[in-house]
Formats: sequence, C-alpha cells, structure tokens
Amino acid sequence: MRTLAVIPARLGATRLPGKPLRLLAGVPIIVRVLERVRALRVADVVVVATDSDEIADRVHAAGGEAIATRIGHPSGTDRIAEVVQSARFGAFDAILNVQGDEPFVSAAAVRGALVQVTECGFPLGTAATRAARDVLANPDAVKVVTADDGAAMYFSRAAIPFQRDADDHGHDDTRILHHVGVYAYTPDALARWVALPPHPLERIERLEQLRPLAAGMRMGVSVVDGPLRSGIDTEADLERANREWMTFTANET
Repeated sequence: MRTLAVIPARLGATRLPGKPLRLLAGVPIIVRVLERVRALRVADVVVVATDSDEIADRVHAAGGEAIATRIGHPSGTDRIAEVVQSARFGAFDAILNVQGDEPFVSAAAVRGALVQVTECGFPLGTAATRAARDVLANPDAVKVVTADDGAAMYFSRAAIPFQRDADDHGHDDTRILHHVGVYAYTPDALARWVALPPHPLERIERLEQLRPLAAGMRMGVSVVDGPLRSGIDTEADLERANREWMTFTANET
C-alpha cells in the first residue's frame, strides 16, 4: 500500500507566534518535523501543506516539498484533504497526518496509527499511550476510551474513564489512555470526515476527532509504550524542546 504523509502548517498560532519558523536546535520547527517523518520511513512521499510562502520557502530550502493550500482552513485535517483531492496525490492508499508542531512524535505512535488503516481494516487510525492517573485531571491532556476491538469510543478532556469509588483499589489503570495526536486515514474516510458538518460534541470539547465518531465512523487506536512527549505550543515548550532535542535524537528510533 502506498502512503502519503502530510504535515499541515500555518503561521496563525497565538500562544507561540510564528511557531513553524521558530528554531529548534537552530532549525525551523517545521523542518524538524519534516526530518522526523522522513527518518521514520513510513511513507512513500512526505509533503508539508501550508498557506504560508515563508513556511514553503524554508521547507524548499531544506530540500523538502511544500504544497500551497487555501487560507482559512478550520483544521489541519481540512488542509490535508485539499492536498489529497488534487490529481497528483489521488493514487495513495493511506494518508498520514503528523502535526507541524510535533518534532518529538514517536515512531511507535506513527506506525501504530498507520497499521490501524493498512492492516487492521479501520478507515481511521490514531494512537494512545497508557498514562498515570494524574493525566485524568489535566484538561490539556486528551483521553480516549476504546472498545474491546480497539476502536475509539470517545475522546475527552475530562477524566475518562471516571473512577466513581475513590477506595476502589481494583481500578484498572491500564484503561487510562492519553491520546497521541497523529492520524491515518483511507482517502475515502478523509473525504467523508471533512464533508461532515462540525458536531456539537466537537465544539464543546474542541476536539475535531469527535466529528467522525459521532457520524459512526470507526477509528482504531494503537496503544503504544512510553510517555507522551507533548508538542510545542508555548515559549516554555520551545525552551524545553531545545534542552531535550539532542538527547531525543540520540535515543529515539
């Protein structure tokens, strides 16, 4: 199966202005993400989808390919769909979405999400890691609960699953899953996702993946080992990333 990896990127971030062009170990973040996805060797073609000439110029200067997309897409998923709708990229069997602020994305998460589509028969795929209970109280940490077949049942910023009885020492902590924001799709499933209207649950939680779930689309969740490394959203995140980058690149496979 032929796989296309698309990295959506725009300059509109408010918490970290100009985020894709900010430097991580001397190189723009978007280029670091491109390098990371290429190094994983999971896709036949890797491109950046952007509405910014500045981002495109930096990607091209690094030897990558940037595809110009419309301004005003409500999500990275919509931006990726525009790329896939073009005749040039219409012959791929699977589409991989790695966000443009995730230079630390794990190999296991990317491969796991893709396997859900290419081998497990799901039209949509993503990944999650098992987490400690303190994740449940953090609204910035998106949690997911899954069915017995590995399909996502619900994503939330709230504590799911909720432990009703505080003295229940038999509570199954392996059910606490921290969502990793990487996605895989079949082309048909991607087209259906972006054709759906925004769902009330999506608006309430501010989680776009609830849109296809509410419409009955099935999303396989690959549970992978290791702590989740967060993306880069703030100045503090960027400072942390610069401190950790060399260690990460030396150890990650």
